[in-house]
Formats: sequence, C-alpha cells, structure tokens
Amino acid sequence: MRWSKFISTILHPIVIPTIGIILYFILTPVHLSRHQQYTMLSIVFVTTYVIPILLLIFLKAIGYIKSYQVSKIEERKVPIFFMMTLLFMLGRFFLEIAVIRDLSYLFFGVVFGLGFVYILFNVNTKTSLHLLSMGAATGYFLLFQQIHNIYILPLIIVFIVLSGVLASARLHLKAHTVKEVYLGFFIGIASPFFAFYLL
Repeated sequence: MRWSKFISTILHPIVIPTIGIILYFILTPVHLSRHQQYTMLSIVFVTTYVIPILLLIFLKAIGYIKSYQVSKIEERKVPIFFMMTLLFMLGRFFLEIAVIRDLSYLFFGVVFGLGFVYILFNVNTKTSLHLLSMGAATGYFLLFQQIHNIYILPLIIVFIVLSGVLASARLHLKAHTVKEVYLGFFIGIASPFFAFYLL
C-alpha cells in the first residue's frame, strides 16, 4: 500500500509536465540558452504544479471536494476544466515560439485528452488521470522521435514500463478499475498525435 501511494505521488499528473519539459530540453536538437530553458521550465512548473495545488486547497476549503484524491466525477469537473484552460494557454505560448513549436503538441494533446475525459463524464465514466498523463508523455515522445528523427526508443520503453507500474499501483489502491486505467492510457497516448495532425 505504501509503495503504491509513493508511485502514485511521484508520477502524479501534475508532476509529469515538468518531467516532460526537462526531458525535452535534454533531448531536443534545438539550441536554447540556459536562461531560456529555466524560464520555460519555471512557467510550466508554476502553471501545472503550483497553481493546481492552490486550486485543490481552495476547493477543499470551500467544501467542493471532500479530499485531495478527487475521486468522484462531480468533484473532478471543475479541476479538469481549470487544467484544460491552463494547458491550453501553455500550448498557445509554445505554439508562438517557432523553434520549439513541437512542444505545444504535448500541452494541446493533454487538453484534447482531458476534453474527451470530460465528455465521458456524461455517460458516468471515470478515467484514470494518472494513466492519461503517462500515456500523453509516451505518445508525445513517440511523436518527438518522429518529428526530429531521433532514436529515443529506450526512453519510450521506460515510460511504458512506468505506466504499467503506475497502473498496478492505482489498481492496488482501488482508485480505478482495469477499464478506467486502460482507457486513460490509450486516450493519453493518442492525444499528442491528434494535436499534431489537427494543428
């Protein structure tokens, strides 16, 4: 149980964007100064980590959510809509920077994924956001490999293995069903490609 909670925490959806952009800066053939990298990393960290935590604290304080696990569909609607807005803004930000335009596909992809998750709420279907974020990261670096013609298959395999470990942890914690875990991962992995071909 403790191990499952640890895995769920270090691979939490609000952590993955920061990990993703760090890996992007390590792998990208595009030259960016340290100052530019730190600036963009700070923007992503504040937008996808600090602000969502503050939002959850606020929502719990006013009684909108009962716990920070946000397990019920009704409790998930406001946080997910808020995250879609933040991620859309990040996508627009990176889309305007020509040399790293491809980074926008990660954020727009997650927006599309969360949008689909939101639509599924209408049929009373919950999806694993943990696996959606891992799937989106996996899908994005598959796309990144294709765009830049760089061999990063070992990294992609690591993401797939970590996704499996995370899925097991979520199931062990009884946070999701098998269907919700698979649904989240496959929506996530397809989302960056959807963003790429649409944009």
